[in-house]
Amino acid sequence: MSYLAGGRLNVGLIQEQARNRLLCLLEKCDGPKAIIWDQSLAGPIGLVAKYNLLEEYGVVKMYPLYGGTLTIPPNIANVIFISRPQLELMDLIAENVHGEEGKRPRKEFHLFFVPRKSLLCQKKLQNRGVFGSFTLIEEFKCDLFPFDNDLLSMELSGSFKEFHLENDPTCLYQVAQAIQGLQKLYGKISKVTGRGPAASKVWELLERLNREEEDNKSHPASSIAIEHLLLLDRSVDLLSPLVTQLTYEGLIDEIYGIKYNTVQLPARKFHDSDDSPTAMSLNEKEQIILNSGEELFAEIRDKNFNGVGPVLSKKAKVISSQFDERHGDKSVQEIKQFVARLPHMLATKQSLARHTTIAEMIKEVTDSSSFLESLQVEQELLNCIDTDKPNAYIEDMIAQQQPLLKILRLLCIQSLTNSGLKPKLLDYYKREIIHTYGYQYLPTILNLEKAGLLKQQQSVRQYAVLRKALRLTVEDESEVTPKDISYVHSIYAPLSVRLAEQLVQPNGWQGLNDMIGLLPGPTVSSIPYSVLLSTRRNSITSEDSSSEPPKLILVFFIGGCTFAEISALRFLSQQEELNVEFVVATTRLINGNTFLTSLMEDLERT
Repeated sequence: MSYLAGGRLNVGLIQEQARNRLLCLLEKCDGPKAIIWDQSLAGPIGLVAKYNLLEEYGVVKMYPLYGGTLTIPPNIANVIFISRPQLELMDLIAENVHGEEGKRPRKEFHLFFVPRKSLLCQKKLQNRGVFGSFTLIEEFKCDLFPFDNDLLSMELSGSFKEFHLENDPTCLYQVAQAIQGLQKLYGKISKVTGRGPAASKVWELLERLNREEEDNKSHPASSIAIEHLLLLDRSVDLLSPLVTQLTYEGLIDEIYGIKYNTVQLPARKFHDSDDSPTAMSLNEKEQIILNSGEELFAEIRDKNFNGVGPVLSKKAKVISSQFDERHGDKSVQEIKQFVARLPHMLATKQSLARHTTIAEMIKEVTDSSSFLESLQVEQELLNCIDTDKPNAYIEDMIAQQQPLLKILRLLCIQSLTNSGLKPKLLDYYKREIIHTYGYQYLPTILNLEKAGLLKQQQSVRQYAVLRKALRLTVEDESEVTPKDISYVHSIYAPLSVRLAEQLVQPNGWQGLNDMIGLLPGPTVSSIPYSVLLSTRRNSITSEDSSSEPPKLILVFFIGGCTFAEISALRFLSQQEELNVEFVVATTRLINGNTFLTSLMEDLERT
């Protein structure tokens, strides 16, 4: 996975460290092994160690973790459970172990907690009478999974809900541990800035961990690779995840859902129509890997979808002319050169065909009237047009019993852009939804209110003020050759990324004056005095700044971030005048649907 080492920060080190830790644990279990995965971990750990590597270490079978009795072949001596420390998963593991009692030959059970052991979980196993059945109970320390050369994710599905709705700060301790792990690999981060209650708590925990680390003197001071850490609490910008992403990668995620760098698409779309379609092939899925290891995807992933077509057609012409070269008169030397280039040309041709097909599939959706109408309503709300009235489009969607997630997304956008809804209007919407979809959705609506996504209007119109002051909406921005981050949503610039953009200006967040006070607090700011002096001397505006290497800034989203936000940060990294490079870490990769689903009460997505 050489693509992980392609950025300023060698993300490959994280993968290597995690892989070595996993393989060391597997070596402790002698003989053939079966792994039983907590289902939320199989995908992320696949980014660290592929199945063929695990096979070399004696892994014969892999199963998802379900309750009930296991069906493991008798020749497998070791059963290894790899699980997050969650109490409900301990019940499933206990059922599995009880189901094997009395069977011959006897199996050895092992449990690897990711990323840390939990006393509560061990107590639960004792209460279920299976704690003594485990030969090994170990920790597989892996807080961050490497998604790309500038992207890391913890893949914690419920972090936003746990902290903001349930007041459970466990996930924040994990975030602090993850940052501490990065410092051990890349050196101490000298400057920390952040905003929001979760950011403040993480910084408090991180300071404590740093003090303990200094007392232990357990790691040598290495050269500082990451100069600045920006902690962004998702509650500071609830609007951006809900807005439709209009980048190529963002739209793939919105329409089909990207999981752990892969997307499942109908296989029949990627094969010749001459192949006779069988009943099975109609439902068959093709798994497509999406990362910067593929040259073409790396080039188009962050573009607005309207800018993707021209790139694909230009590439098609180049490939076509390269293949046409073989028809001319050639010397032996030229033929040898052509043959040497052939594998790369064929790979590019295949890649081009694949992405042209995906782009055509997306275009079918984005050209549909339902998509365009919804997008128009969204953009009107973002521009503060009629945000304080009942929205006719939302009313029609409720009457037609459209998918509830689609309605809730627009409803939350209206609430956030209007800085809350009048009590009468909010009650009207709630009543309509409950009457149409049923009382079982009342807890979900209460969760959205508690999270601040739906709320009653306040006297201060935060969004209207921030929109003007931070240019959150930009009209007439070119989508094909953009000059501003707003291209990722066509007219809207994510507030989270505007904050990152402001941070790298000479006067940082001080330039925001009173604006920062409109966001949920508090602010975190830790810049040592010595660093402050050198920063003033070498401010970004100084003449020789272009000769300096770009400053490396880690933006850590606590509560999830979207592909559109990542694309906007990559866009800023490419602006030479800023002379910065962003690396993104997040508790989870999200979109509007997955974000809202995480707040819904034990209901399947509707």
